[in-house]
Formats: sequence, C-alpha cells, structure tokens
Amino acid sequence: MKFLDQVKIYIKAGNGGDGSPSFRREKFIEYGGPDGGDGGKGGSIILKSEQNLNTLIDYRYQQHHKAMRGENGMGQNRTGKSGEDLFLKVPLGTQVFEEDNKTLIYDFVKLNDEFVAAAGGKGGLGNTRFKSSTNRAPKKFTKGALGEEFTIWLQLKTIADIGIIGLPNSGKSSLLASITNANPKIANYQFTTLNPNLGVASYDDKEITIADIPGLIEGAHAGTGLGVQFLKHIERCKTLLHLIDITNTDLEKSYNQVKNELKSYSPDLLKKKELIVFNKIDLIDSDSAKEITKKFSKKLNKEIFMLSTLKKSSVSQIKAKLITYVS
Repeated sequence: MKFLDQVKIYIKAGNGGDGSPSFRREKFIEYGGPDGGDGGKGGSIILKSEQNLNTLIDYRYQQHHKAMRGENGMGQNRTGKSGEDLFLKVPLGTQVFEEDNKTLIYDFVKLNDEFVAAAGGKGGLGNTRFKSSTNRAPKKFTKGALGEEFTIWLQLKTIADIGIIGLPNSGKSSLLASITNANPKIANYQFTTLNPNLGVASYDDKEITIADIPGLIEGAHAGTGLGVQFLKHIERCKTLLHLIDITNTDLEKSYNQVKNELKSYSPDLLKKKELIVFNKIDLIDSDSAKEITKKFSKKLNKEIFMLSTLKKSSVSQIKAKLITYVS
C-alpha cells in the first residue's frame, strides 16, 4: 500500500427534500384539506478515525464525495425519507483544514472519533404546517435547504509513543523490524525508507507504538532530501529515539546535524524526551564501542545506550528501556 499523508477532497452533504403541497382527495369528502408531509433531511458527511488505517491513499483516487439527498414529502402527511449519512474513514492523527490548507478545523487524536464535516440540509415543510383557523386550505410549502459543501484538506501526522530518528542508513528500519511486528524495507543504501513505518512492540504485557521516520539530512527542514514532509510526523511522538551509526567518522556532527534540523523545523521538538542509541556496535570490537560511548556520554552529559540488532539480548534491553520512557 502506498503512503499518502496529505490530500485535498471535495465534500457535498445531501439537500433536504421539498415539502409537499398535497390536498386530501377522497370520495364523498368535499373539503379534505391539506395533507402534505415534510421533506426528509439530507445526509451529512461524517469523518471517523479508524485504528487500522495509516495512509490517506484512498482519497487520492476518489476526491469527490456526496451524501444522499432527502426524499420529498408526500400526501397523507407522509414525511420523506432522510438521506443516509456518508462516513469517510481516516487514520488516527488526521487533521482537517479549510481550503487554504492553513486553518485547522478538527484534529483526530482519539479512536472512533467522529466529526460532521458537512451537515445535510433540513427538509422543507409540507402545506399541513401552514394550516390555521383563518387559512384552512394553504397552498404554501417550502423547499428543502441545501446541504453544506466544502473543499477541505486532510493531513496525516503519525501518532506514536516512540519516533526513531537519525541520519539515512543508521539502521532505523532494522531496529523497527527487530522489536515490532512491522516489515519495513531494509537495504544497505541511503533513503531505503521513503515513508514512515509504524510497528507495535510488546514487552511485559505492555504495548508501545513505534514510528520509523525517514532519514533526516542537512537542510531537511527546508525541503532537502525527503524534506519537511516527514518532519511533521515527529510532532506527535511522545519520545524520540535518536539512532546513530557508531562507525560514523564524526559522531558529534552526526548527532548535531539531526538536532539542528529538528530545531529549525520547530524548537518544541527539542523539548521531547530523547533516548540516544549507538547502533551497529557489532561492527567494531566491544572495548572500542564502550570507550566511544563513554566519551560521547560525558561530552553530552547524557546516557548513551549501545545496540546491535543482530543480538536478541541487546534488542531486549532497548525494548525494556523504551517501556520506561512511555509509561
């Protein structure tokens, strides 16, 4: 399934049905009087958040959505049938914007949340409604109201407990595959991951959702590489796991490069909890790995963890640590 995190759609709620101007016509009843029923209400367009969706790709191929109109009122005081509401399913984390793509209308942060994006029109009134002591045979009736119609933008911002960040080819996808049920593409070249991947990790009867964010390079906040389009997914993550390839020649530069991109995009990202992990420690001897980690930890005055995705014990330690960061 392709990943799509932004789409523009047109929605049109159903119009209300017209009221009926009917008069009662029965044998041997000369003055039957009005018996026109009201029109039915038009169907609304309702957006609903779903757990099993993680992309807006469905709306890439169907961009126009219209709900049913209400039926017209009928004689014998029969009200027209209301049009059915049209439910559009969206992933958790979807934001709804007006046509300018700047004004936020609604934000889906809870599962099975519903938002009426376009309300159906009210049904018109039949002539029975206008009967009075001074007007026994009214011919007046009203038309149904028009349903609302809008052009809106849907933007998806991934919601996860942990967001894995780092430079391209630092092993983010390998880590996600080793600790969750996800099956991301893994290869030995940069930008293997072109879309955010989500996985669920279980440890001691607890579950955490983890997002693999595509690699950030210098200038990402300005659109370089995969650009700013995926930085927004980090905003919803509660904790950031900063993965660094321990074989990089300049570890401090690698670390600061990613941090600078986060700061340039939004300084608020630097306020999130951060777990720093040196990956691929199996590529160098253990003493060197410990010495490098110790020096870097002292320089940043932060705890640094070591990881080899090839060793189950190492992966289990990271999973246990991640649980403490979200509990």
